[in-house]
Amino acid sequence: MVMGSLPEQVDLAVIGGGVGGYVAAIRAAQLGLSVALVEKDKLGGHCLNYACIPSKTLIHIADLFHEIRHAEKFGISVSGAALDPKKMLEWRMGVSKKLENGVAFLCSSNQIDVFNGAATFLDSGRLQTTRGVTLEFKHALIATGSEPAVVKGFEFGGNVIDYKQALMLDYIPKSMVVIGAGYVAVEIGTLYAKLGSKVTVLARSDVLSHFDKDAVALVKARMAELGVTVITGVTPASRTQTSITLSDGRTMDADVIVVAVGLVPYTDGLELHNTKVEMDEKGFIKVDRQMRTTDQKILAVGDVVGEPMLAHKAMRQGVIAAEVAAGQNSAYENRIVPAVIFSDPEIAIAGSIEPADGISVTKFPLSALGRAVALDSRKGFVKMAYDQDKFVQGVEIVSPEANSMIAEAALAIEMGATLEDIADTIHPHPTYSEAVQEAAEGALGRGIHFFYGKQPKQA
Repeated sequence: MVMGSLPEQVDLAVIGGGVGGYVAAIRAAQLGLSVALVEKDKLGGHCLNYACIPSKTLIHIADLFHEIRHAEKFGISVSGAALDPKKMLEWRMGVSKKLENGVAFLCSSNQIDVFNGAATFLDSGRLQTTRGVTLEFKHALIATGSEPAVVKGFEFGGNVIDYKQALMLDYIPKSMVVIGAGYVAVEIGTLYAKLGSKVTVLARSDVLSHFDKDAVALVKARMAELGVTVITGVTPASRTQTSITLSDGRTMDADVIVVAVGLVPYTDGLELHNTKVEMDEKGFIKVDRQMRTTDQKILAVGDVVGEPMLAHKAMRQGVIAAEVAAGQNSAYENRIVPAVIFSDPEIAIAGSIEPADGISVTKFPLSALGRAVALDSRKGFVKMAYDQDKFVQGVEIVSPEANSMIAEAALAIEMGATLEDIADTIHPHPTYSEAVQEAAEGALGRGIHFFYGKQPKQA
């Protein structure tokens, strides 16, 4: 579908209408560039239609359903609570449709010409769309994202599905096996366990093995409480339509097998050999700090340029790429990219909390926080890492609402805030955000609501 009139030549041709692509297109239009956006599926890409938004929508529904059924401790008794999976899916699809329509409106309002179809590079100055339109461009932006990685012998089809399909089921499987142990596997496994599925997670090493052990221990304990079985040190060997066999010979029921072992960059059909664009050994497109590829007229952002493969990183890079295309001297120089795992409890991290020479780490437990005690969410904490000059280097939050709280930490690190900056900022009470302030106060040796041991006398 074309919105507006498309010139034969454009200042910027964007390939991919996901969060990196449409953000870049809008920013470029704001700067006065003529923009064409080519998207082969739905505006908003995987994030709005298949991944970020759908998963968090369903996680909220699952949390709500589980809380309703286990609210006796608060004096609430609900009998006969039931879930309608078809209505749940209808809501989830409706959310994505609203957001997709919103992106279409923004593109139209900013006079961005949108083409439905795929794009192929004819050379370093021209694109051919599958709808037969040739675009000549001054700059092009590749924002094609990623796709789920495949496990040999467990290719997608039948009862083997990827994370996108797992978020589009109109029924609750009796049994589900999740292959993988990263954040997607944990989120999907926990989600369906709360909805009533018998969930088994297969981990080659361990769940969330690249994350802080203290945080992971709380998540694993909660998964066990919810009935999720985590099997470590195994790989899937074979399957039938109703079961899966592991490398150690064990067999288990599996109405649905979800393969969630990571993402790979998506560049299929671009014909990059017709340009000077280079990729690394993993298939990621090489870019510099201005998001330029090795072909100076072509830029790239998001998952297709490498880790971390997160939507908010793609958005930031999209803004940078648009400004560079408009002739501005912008560069991607963000110190950190915050990350959130919507597990139970949530884990959010900005910067690094790893101890090192000249780096100290303080931990404040939620068990000492009024709001956490009131809402029975005491299993969590805030860790804060800081250097010898008291500059904040990293923050990890394991808590309800960690997804919102981490923004304060990201801003603190980006602006070079000190422990005093956070500790002396009034945080509203009673909130979870106070835990960040409490961690900073503890690091300064002046903790009020948690006893860290006898501290040196303060001046």
